[in-house]
Amino acid sequence: MATNLPSTPPNTPLYRRLARRLQERIDAGGYPAGARLPSEPELSAEFGVNRLTVRQAVAELERAAVVEIRRGVGTFVRPPAVRVSIAVDPRSQRFDLGSVHEALPEGEQGDGEFVVAAPPVTGSAEDEEAARQLGRAPDGLSRLDSVIRLGGRARAACSYWVPFGPLPAELVRPGHAGNLVRDLARAAGMELEYDWRAFGAIGADLTDAELLGVPAGTPLLVREGVSCTPDGTPSLYVRRRIDGSSARFVLHFRER
Repeated sequence: MATNLPSTPPNTPLYRRLARRLQERIDAGGYPAGARLPSEPELSAEFGVNRLTVRQAVAELERAAVVEIRRGVGTFVRPPAVRVSIAVDPRSQRFDLGSVHEALPEGEQGDGEFVVAAPPVTGSAEDEEAARQLGRAPDGLSRLDSVIRLGGRARAACSYWVPFGPLPAELVRPGHAGNLVRDLARAAGMELEYDWRAFGAIGADLTDAELLGVPAGTPLLVREGVSCTPDGTPSLYVRRRIDGSSARFVLHFRER
């Protein structure tokens, strides 16, 4: 006898009802993290649906990052996403000490921020935006790209632009870094304060998809902004793209 599928809400496509039932089993521990789901024929027989419906349901779970389809091997349950809450206090967090870096919890060996490259500043859209925000020509800027790793995988791709150069060799050398916001400020002999921060979302382009190990188009949280010297001179433009399944930003407006 076929297993019944949920019938609510009304007019829900059959494949989504099947996806919901499989999600319920995963949430209840019926299919733990790392477990292989039954094959298409097995699920088709159990739920009394055709294999196309099963395929659509599994694809729905893959889009939701619940399962991973390994071609020629099977479909496996992914570990639950570890979400990092990054607190940003707009009242008291005046000085830019690298708040995202500071907010990350202590992780595994091999976690932290890693310099990827110091690419030349060209006429890309990102470089042009940095030049506009810092009030400089693109050829007057230096850029540094990095990734932040947590829990053994890349969680954020970061780009920094500063109106000076060349950057010190120890900063641009690929590999584990300290706190790049602080290090860039020290390299220029500056003290930085927040000017503004903005939050948004984009789909991962091919470069960020490769850096973060996610499919192109994966939703990314974007935190960008300018920091300035105490006299108000814009001196750092930062753009971080963060795997949306791994982090959230929390704004606190009351004393804690």
